[in-house]
Amino acid sequence: MKNFNLDKIIIFYLVILWLFFGGGNTLAKTDPKIIPEGQLVQYLFDISGVPAVKGVAVSLDGKEIWAALLLNKHRGVSIFSTVDGNKITDIDLYGGGGVEIVFSRDGTKAYISQMETAKVYEIDTKTKEILKIFNTKSSWTKVLEISPDGTKLYASNWLGNNISEFDLVSGKLLRNIKTVKTPRGTYVTKDGKYIYVAGYGKGEIQKINLEDNTTKIIFKSGGAMRHFAYDEEKGILYISDMAKNVIWKLDLATDNVTQFAKTDSHPNTIALSGNKKILFVSNRGHNFSATNYYVPGPDWGSVLLFDTSTSKMLDAIVAGNQPTALDVSGDGSILVFSDFLDAKMEVFKVPSHEELLKGNGGRSMIYKKELIKK
Repeated sequence: MKNFNLDKIIIFYLVILWLFFGGGNTLAKTDPKIIPEGQLVQYLFDISGVPAVKGVAVSLDGKEIWAALLLNKHRGVSIFSTVDGNKITDIDLYGGGGVEIVFSRDGTKAYISQMETAKVYEIDTKTKEILKIFNTKSSWTKVLEISPDGTKLYASNWLGNNISEFDLVSGKLLRNIKTVKTPRGTYVTKDGKYIYVAGYGKGEIQKINLEDNTTKIIFKSGGAMRHFAYDEEKGILYISDMAKNVIWKLDLATDNVTQFAKTDSHPNTIALSGNKKILFVSNRGHNFSATNYYVPGPDWGSVLLFDTSTSKMLDAIVAGNQPTALDVSGDGSILVFSDFLDAKMEVFKVPSHEELLKGNGGRSMIYKKELIKK
């Protein structure tokens, strides 16, 4: 996937849409699964009929699941209840799809990136109406980040090789900041002075001074850096590396990078629990072949839970085909992730950190043999 062909990617996603998005019937499947022995996280339900969910976010009040549907011409965003998975509404992003979602600090607004138009939509979380449209004037907009003071929005542009900085009040584009190749994950320091960038193209972590635009490559794995999750209290940044199958740990005080944990194949989206004691990692699984990831591969994907203080695995979920989008509710009790190629999302109830510690790793020692498809 690292050396991708743009035309093939577009064709792939169009096929996904042709197969799935035409059916607007989104169903919450509550039929109980057979819970594997030793699993600590509790399966609640599936939400089916949601094609190519690239980004997902649980609302700040914990009541809604917002899902961004990649390249979808009819519903860029679909919203569901966290209680039963029933659909609340769809939002049409002017005939385009959605990629990633982030909420304002007070939860009153949602921001959705749209890859094909390189725009960002501001949506009222109560009325579900579009309030503003931000134009990055770049290409293939992906991850969104709001500044700690809530006044600015940052959007990484995958093919533009830059990050757009917006004034949130006016919606004005302030500047496009040049970055390393194919930027994805971003993190703005709490003092607002620096932004860290995950470089997918060469596995780089870049640090940019937002005041004078000076930059520094502080780490290079040669892999494919994808996503960030941060613990500001401890001053730690976690980074997923899709090519190296590891999670890196960056000390924000020193910019020193060490390996936090090994993962399954192709780790992508990561998220921390509200108390920062658990790191959740979605792993897509192996590609169908070295050059083809457009169809299901030879194994199932997985979602792993790690203890952030010890890096030990607390539990493991055998997921579907290419789990990609992932989020956890603010109180840490609800986990939702998408099986990208299956057009569905899975929702689980997460025990407390204390309960997970008592579970002796859950299924972490035995799940791997179930990843290979029979």
